[in-house]
Amino acid sequence: MPDVPTDPVRATGDDLYPGERLGLPADGRGSLASWRARIAALVLDWAVCMAVAVSLFGTGVLTGNGWRSWMILVTFCVQSALLGWLAGGSLGQLACRIGVLRLDRVPLGLPRAAVRAVLVSLVLPALVVGADRRGLHDMAVGTAVVNRR
Repeated sequence: MPDVPTDPVRATGDDLYPGERLGLPADGRGSLASWRARIAALVLDWAVCMAVAVSLFGTGVLTGNGWRSWMILVTFCVQSALLGWLAGGSLGQLACRIGVLRLDRVPLGLPRAAVRAVLVSLVLPALVVGADRRGLHDMAVGTAVVNRR
């Protein structure tokens, strides 16, 4: 006889903790990162990328038009892709002790890290969030942002 759930709420998944459907723990290392940590990482990433872009391309990145106005975003995208590939998370994510994890537990790889960084840079995919705190960018590349501690 098949195993039939006795609790109808549990059977529909209404009381699952975030990340349970993904096979992630409820808390601690490997659990889904909080919104607070994710936003703090994004703010830190953006501040560092602003400083790097200003040092490389001048203050025109803050006030100018044309190609210079895109250099903060380009710096952010490159930093996110390279550090996502090499370290499993952007500088801000590493500082906030969170990171990007492929759900199949294989290393992220440069192509997947680059696609994820471009989608985050487009903003809208990162704002459309589904179940388990995953934006379209994470769903597209099969990743989740998790705690490293």
